[in-house]
Amino acid sequence: MEAPPDNDVLWARALHFTHPDGSPALGGVSIGVREGEILAVNGPRGSGKTTLLRCLSGQLPAQQGEVWFNSVPVHTMGPVHRERLRRDRFGWIDPEPVLVPELNVWENAALPLMLRGTGRRRAKTAALEWLERLDIGDCARKRPHELTQAQRQRVCITRSLAPAPTVLFADEPTAPLHRADRAHVLRTLTTAARSHAITVVLATHDAETAALADRTVSLLDGRRVNTVHLPPMAESEEGRAACSLSA
Repeated sequence: MEAPPDNDVLWARALHFTHPDGSPALGGVSIGVREGEILAVNGPRGSGKTTLLRCLSGQLPAQQGEVWFNSVPVHTMGPVHRERLRRDRFGWIDPEPVLVPELNVWENAALPLMLRGTGRRRAKTAALEWLERLDIGDCARKRPHELTQAQRQRVCITRSLAPAPTVLFADEPTAPLHRADRAHVLRTLTTAARSHAITVVLATHDAETAALADRTVSLLDGRRVNTVHLPPMAESEEGRAACSLSA
């Protein structure tokens, strides 16, 4: 078994995954992510981006291949150890905001910290600080049903950043936001990641979002390719034609 490179916080080799309906999602994808790097995984919808992030994060065991985190083999872990890894070291942002309806905003944002054993007061302080940074602090005591979808997504992003994870997986994290909101939230996300040395793996089908990353890996039909054509944001004022990004 080949050991992963020392400077890669995440390393995967020859990942294969097929959906239950028989359609292939990943066809032998290998990837390395350096510590503190913001890596964009781009490609059109259905190219395997979400499946790759779920395999790298231990949510979805690959049917073939290896996944390593800090030289520890994730692919040999059982469900309990993978769950502990996701709770203690990883953060995740879905494209659609999902919050606990019985909790208010700051409690939702602080939840991962409290699940790790952080005291309620300390967890609340951290959550409120991040809520302010994402311009949602004035909603701290509201319930999720009182928020707009864009506000709920900001809370989800806050929830992922508050515990300062080693690796943050972001699957189209600004999809529910308007263009101006997307730009602000992405700047906050990338600035926070760099200042806290958080490694980010960002899935996107949008060229402008991918351009914020340190490096880009392109997928097409579940395989890595050198170049993939991505459209600009739908609300782009420039109305540019599709542009190319190289991995």
